[in-house]
Amino acid sequence: MSVPVADITLKMIDFYKGNHHDINHFLKVYAYAKTLGEKELATREERDLLEVTAILHDIAIPYCLKTYGHAQGPYQEREGIPMAKEFLKEFDLPAPFVEKVAWLVGHHHTLTGVTMKEHRLLLEADYLVNADEGNAPKEQIENAMETFFESETGKRMLRSIYLKK
Repeated sequence: MSVPVADITLKMIDFYKGNHHDINHFLKVYAYAKTLGEKELATREERDLLEVTAILHDIAIPYCLKTYGHAQGPYQEREGIPMAKEFLKEFDLPAPFVEKVAWLVGHHHTLTGVTMKEHRLLLEADYLVNADEGNAPKEQIENAMETFFESETGKRMLRSIYLKK
């Protein structure tokens, strides 16, 4: 299976209609996820799944803001599932792959019951970006290192980015 990651990325850039924050956010999450995947995942299919999900993970934010006036995690997860499926239709990807992407988009704020390595790495990539965007205090980052991060690559990135000063 060949996944057109660059085409999906370009379509997502178009989707955000010039919203620099959202475009930059998903591109940073994608970059971290790509690095995490290359170091922590065994197969190309696993890496493709992680990368495509990183690109689409916040697809529901514009809709949630317009519809609900906020984009809290549970709303993003619920609304993101059908949006991700619709977004990927034109790329002729296998249905099981699309279902997994949609499931991950629908769980990208769910921190419990994480059994898929791609899910864990998506959470770590998103945290790496959110810690910067939200100016997370050092204590919170240290706590995440001890209680949340599981991958050695994610811990290395967290230390290098936030804890070495």
